[in-house]
Order: sequence, then C-alpha cells, then structure tokens
Amino acid sequence: MPCVTIFSSDFCNGSSVVKEVLDRTGATLVTENTIIVRASKLSGMSEEKLERAFLSKTSVFNKFTHEKELSLAYLRLAVAEILSEHKLLIAGYGGLLIPRAITHILHVCLVGDMAYRISVAIENQGLNEKEALKMIKELDIERAYWVHTLYGVKEPWDPSLYDLVIPMGKSNVKEAASLIDDYLQKDILKSTNASKQAVKDFLLASRVAVALGHAGHDVDVIASDSRLLLTINKNVLMLNRLQEELKEITGKVEGVESVEIKLGSNFHETDLYRKYDFNVPSKVLLVDDECEFVQTLSERLLLRDMGSAVAHDGESALALIAEDEPDVLVLDLKMPGLDGIEVLRRVKKTRPDVEVIMLTGHGSETDRKTCLQLGAFAYMHKPVDIEVLTATLNEANKKVQEKKKAQTGN
Repeated sequence: MPCVTIFSSDFCNGSSVVKEVLDRTGATLVTENTIIVRASKLSGMSEEKLERAFLSKTSVFNKFTHEKELSLAYLRLAVAEILSEHKLLIAGYGGLLIPRAITHILHVCLVGDMAYRISVAIENQGLNEKEALKMIKELDIERAYWVHTLYGVKEPWDPSLYDLVIPMGKSNVKEAASLIDDYLQKDILKSTNASKQAVKDFLLASRVAVALGHAGHDVDVIASDSRLLLTINKNVLMLNRLQEELKEITGKVEGVESVEIKLGSNFHETDLYRKYDFNVPSKVLLVDDECEFVQTLSERLLLRDMGSAVAHDGESALALIAEDEPDVLVLDLKMPGLDGIEVLRRVKKTRPDVEVIMLTGHGSETDRKTCLQLGAFAYMHKPVDIEVLTATLNEANKKVQEKKKAQTGN
C-alpha cells in the first residue's frame, strides 16, 4: 500500500477518519508526537522545543539563533527516515513536510464549511456558537501559519497542496475513509524508481539541512538525484565567502555528488543574512526599567554580534523567560514592582541553568552578597564598561553551552 497523509481542519471528524482508514488498510499510524520523539533522539533537543516549531509563536531570540529552522530541519529528517518504512498513515502537521516529488504518497485534506464545523464543535466540546467560532478561527490561524511557513501559501486548505480534498459536511466518516482507500489502490500511486529516488533525495536534503543548521546557516535545500540546490534568500555582504563555506559543509555529507547555489527572490531585501555563531551569546535578556539605557545597551551588544531581547520590569522578564528560555540574563537590581533580587530568586528556582549578571547603580555590599548567594554569575556596577560586560557575557554563555553539551552528550 502507498503511504497516505491526512491533514484536517479542526472539527471535521479527522481523528475518526484516521481510525477508519487504519482499520481498513492496516497501516502504521505516524503522529506529530511520533515525529517529535524521533527528532528529539536525532538532535538531543527537547521534545517541548521541537513541538514549538509547529506553532506560530516564534522566540524573540530566533532571528539570532535560527532554533526554529534547526528544529524544522530535524523534524524533516525524522520524517525522511520514517518514510523508509512502508504502509504508513501520517496524520497531522507532519505530512506537509514531505515533498510532492514523492509520488507514491497520497496527500489528503479534510475540510468543512464554517456552519458544519461549528455544529461539530458544539456537539463535541459543549460550546456555544460564539465560543465555537472563536476557537475555530484561532486554530485556523495556527494551521495557516504552518502551511505558509512551508510553502508560502496563505490558505491551509489550498488544493494545490493535496491530491484529495474531502468536504466533510457532505461526506460521513465511512464515506471519506472509503474514498481514501479507493484512491490508494490506483496505479498512479504505485512506487516507482523515480519516487524511490525522491525519498532518498528527501533524506539527503534533510541531512544537509541539519549539517548546515549546526554550522549556523539557514538556507533552502533541495536534492535531485543526489545533486544539491541551495537557495540563499537574504542579502549577503560577502557572498563568495558564504558560498565557499556552504559548499565545504555540504561536500562532507555522504551521498552528495554536486552542489549548486543560487540567490532567491528575496535576496535583495534589506534583511541581512546572519549566520548563527554558537560561540557568541545570542540569547541574552536585558531587564531594566530605564528604557533608553536598556535599548542602547541592546544596540551596542548587537554591534558585537550578540543577540538580545529587552524587558522593562520583573513580571515581563519572568513571562519571557518562561516562554523563550534565554541563556543569560542581565538584570537591574532596583526596579519598581518585582526588584532584581526577587527576579533572581525566582529564575534560579525555575530555570537554574540561566546565568544571571546583576547590574546596579545603587547596590550595597549586602545586596552583592545576597545576589551571589542566590546564584548570580556576576555583580556589576553602572555605568558599566561595555568591554567588561561583553567579556562577562561571553564567560557566562560559555558556561551555559558547556552545561548543554554535558546534558546532551553533543
């Protein structure tokens, strides 16, 4: 049996259709969680971090770290390895990671008009009509973001992405499953030498994307008959040097026969290509209620290739830490509301691996001792010498990265 992917809009009885198709075909179910678990084992990244790649919210540090792009590379690699197996039903977001060049895979989308979906939501969730409509719109935004991330298409149910689109308001579960089963029997979905090669190319492209991601690069990768095409989609100041580095990295991946590099349609935009330097702090959170000071500090760090985000109070800082996991915190001691000592105490309780540099213009010797006892990496006075702060940030970041390597074994 060929493989099948099923991507469903919410409240279209997608899980029931998946179960019915599994019963009819005896296929092995591959869920988003299956892919995440495999990607986690391949990468050493946490399952939680990989799961975030499916969501529209992106870390404030991502423009410096490319973590989301690296997560996507590993998710693709997990899917590519799974495709070496047979008789699969891939349900959910993961099926859209598969290139359309692999022709022995049937891509199915289950849709429904809003009235039908609202009725299902009311029945299944006990919601009223207004609540159902709000939930459906929010869930559709997430699906639209995922599809747009992968294909630049705004409509998540765009027919060009699928082989079969089934309107569930007009088909019941058994009818939909029967239609899918019928399509799976068609000769056009039989495995061919070309489609088998496409699977191998997908696996090779995924491996190359991972290798480039680990070197800090973010480019589009396509493979065809073991030949690679890399596309640079951002403006580059030293293009020749970047091309040489990309070719050097990809040439070391087993199975690569040749590498071609081209410039994408967005190459001449003002957004510059930025390679992620793993040795430079790129996840620094600056917390200070003096807005002008902290913004200037962020800009000065950026000139030194250090990526940072800014928060102006303790509560905002704690919320951002919970969501975006900075590596190093530069924290003002005296702030309205939660002061720096209380933020330090809470951070070390919930995120002990975050290194905290205290920065103050009014602190006492008692404050210094308290901060260091609570686990602060350093205690510094304003006005701070930017070179001294930079050196301290590098030391703190080095400690964080060494801990991460020890934890993951990478």
